[in-house]
Amino acid sequence: MKHGLKMTTIAAIAVVMAGCGTTAAPQAPASGEGSNGAAAPAGETVTYEPSDVVKPKDGKTLKIGVAFPVLDQFLQNVADGMTARAKEAGVELNIVSAQEKTEVQLGQVENFVSQGVDGIIILPQDTDAADPMVQAVTDAKIPLVMVNRRPSSLPAEVPYVGSESIVAGELQMEALAELVGKKGNVAILQGDPSQESTQMRTKGCKDVVAKYPEMKVIREQAGNWYRDKGLAITENWIQSGDKIDVICSNNDEMALGAISALKAANKLDAVKVGGVDATKDALNSMKKGDLAVTVFQDAKGQGAGGVDSVIRLYNGEKVPSFVNVPYQLVTPENMAQFTD
Repeated sequence: MKHGLKMTTIAAIAVVMAGCGTTAAPQAPASGEGSNGAAAPAGETVTYEPSDVVKPKDGKTLKIGVAFPVLDQFLQNVADGMTARAKEAGVELNIVSAQEKTEVQLGQVENFVSQGVDGIIILPQDTDAADPMVQAVTDAKIPLVMVNRRPSSLPAEVPYVGSESIVAGELQMEALAELVGKKGNVAILQGDPSQESTQMRTKGCKDVVAKYPEMKVIREQAGNWYRDKGLAITENWIQSGDKIDVICSNNDEMALGAISALKAANKLDAVKVGGVDATKDALNSMKKGDLAVTVFQDAKGQGAGGVDSVIRLYNGEKVPSFVNVPYQLVTPENMAQFTD
């Protein structure tokens, strides 16, 4: 993809390219809060920048277990990024999916521990219920990295590689607000309410709406990330007769469902719809003039950063508590930068 990732400081570039965490100061989210409204995690923060592949110092072919909540369109891209990076590094990944079941994911992680793998990467299904998995892995002294979804509580020695969820909501809603002259009614399509990304993307959207006296949130409902649920929810909103000017969706899939419903009702021209992830389908929708904005989430960068981080931990190196893979706003004007 033709895109660039901006570094917050020159020091951060040096930190990541050198493969270790040092001087970057902790960065609080834009709202001054971290996951689930709690204080931002203590420890070092660096901004992710692609770097040379990290390999095990002892030459061992590491076996790394990777626990995904589900492999949807976006998370499959994260998995592909991990697989490509692992191949470069000469390590073996065992990727499993919990099919969105928290108890299944816990069992999968416990199996990795019993197998004595050399490292574990987790993308938690429920960010408020990740403690048992974290405890099982840390008790076994196996290197652990969390990717994409940050638990509400996490030991400082367990790195999180991902994006600052609240920023996605803020970027998206600011752009949508500009498109409607900073006035109008807003509806929010939420992902899974148990997940940090849903909670904070929604908060980011609401924080922006609260800045503008002539804007208000009149509807919000969880579509759990699915396109068909985004469609069904939007159909219900249309049938209610409420005037909706903006739909701020926590991801592209639900946004695309909303667009389908609006098109069927001949109302898309009156509603601006935004999403998050900048998936291929979303960019195609934007090209057609349907999706107003989306926010690029670097799936391959998160995947590669997760593999690099778990190998660094195995090597005994220090890894920052938060490896931030920045979001970037995508509009019709700059979308060409994010296509293959």
